[in-house]
Amino acid sequence: MKISDIFLLSSQGLRERKFRFALNLLGILIGCMAVTGLISLTQGLNDLIGEQLDMFGPNNIMIMPGSLEMGAGLIASQSFNWRDIQTIERVANIDTVTPLIGGKMCSLTQQGEKRYAFVYGIEAEYFEIMSGWDVEEGRYLRRGDTAVVLLGYEIARPKDRDTPGYEVGDRVTLVVLVEGEEKEMSFRVVGIMERQGGIGGVSSDEDQSIFMPLRTCQQLFEVGGEFQYVTCRVNDQNDLPQVVMDLEERLGDDVTIMTAESMQEMIGTILGAVEAVLGGVAAISLVVAGVGIVNTMTISVMERTREIGILKSIGCRSSDVLLMFLSEAMVTGLIGGTLGAAIGFALGNIIGQAIDMPVSSSIYLGLGVVVFAMVTTSLSGLYPAWRASRLHPVEALRSE
Repeated sequence: MKISDIFLLSSQGLRERKFRFALNLLGILIGCMAVTGLISLTQGLNDLIGEQLDMFGPNNIMIMPGSLEMGAGLIASQSFNWRDIQTIERVANIDTVTPLIGGKMCSLTQQGEKRYAFVYGIEAEYFEIMSGWDVEEGRYLRRGDTAVVLLGYEIARPKDRDTPGYEVGDRVTLVVLVEGEEKEMSFRVVGIMERQGGIGGVSSDEDQSIFMPLRTCQQLFEVGGEFQYVTCRVNDQNDLPQVVMDLEERLGDDVTIMTAESMQEMIGTILGAVEAVLGGVAAISLVVAGVGIVNTMTISVMERTREIGILKSIGCRSSDVLLMFLSEAMVTGLIGGTLGAAIGFALGNIIGQAIDMPVSSSIYLGLGVVVFAMVTTSLSGLYPAWRASRLHPVEALRSE
């Protein structure tokens, strides 16, 4: 029997059993749609995080006191001091070192409404190292600046208002809590940072932050020479591994040293696990659909026993019957996988737009889902097809 005749007979069998075919198709479609949609969203999230890490810079290092543990976050020890900064500056191949004061909060009043913001004390060199951060209006902080601030995008332009909250040149009064007492200080706005954006429509910390000169921040919060972070830049990216080793040797084990590569690896591991779990959960529906195909095709073999006997009596080989039933399963997987992948991509894009998250729609992901669906349906239909091919023509013709 010709291959075209085999597929013609299998197509006719599917048309005669439209309802069962539709149920099998629906099961495969839902599974493929879930796999495609969830994985494309996860890959989009990974791409977004990668873009944000690129802003950190391939030659840069962030040093934090304490250890970073999975599930517990950063377990901080005591802060850095000027002696630690000098130790870091003496490491070979480091070009620039700048300490930061972070983890501080302040309140400010805009048009009678009290708002809160993160506060960072930085040196002028900080934005030379973090070259991916740009000022939308005004300028960066300079050496010699005192009572001035850079505002995060959403501090200057709150989401819930049509008019900007602050412009370059405005005065802003910050209220902070120092040892249980409120302290107030007025600043002049010299710049507004570009919007950094967040994930899932949530604002980033940078957009909700206020940056001020390091010395001014020390005076405002009365912290002296205590720093929560140190950022440094290496002359040559090839020297980065050796610099990290030297820093670990000089600073000890009770510090966390992060580079763009190490952060990408850590986040990639987390997202990879999430993607595997989501993909596995979605793939369960494909397995359930496969069980349904085994059931419906076994019933189909029983119902078409006489038809199989007639085909064998006029010269059809067992392999032809096997291919006929397998092709029915493969067509179900092909159609269900293709429709499921297409709907999954569309649904993923709709969800991504709704929650302000990018979606990575890869043609290879779609092809992989279709192939997986065809393999699943073929394996599911293998036993019923083999059972049909083993029927004896005389016994099959006697069947009612």
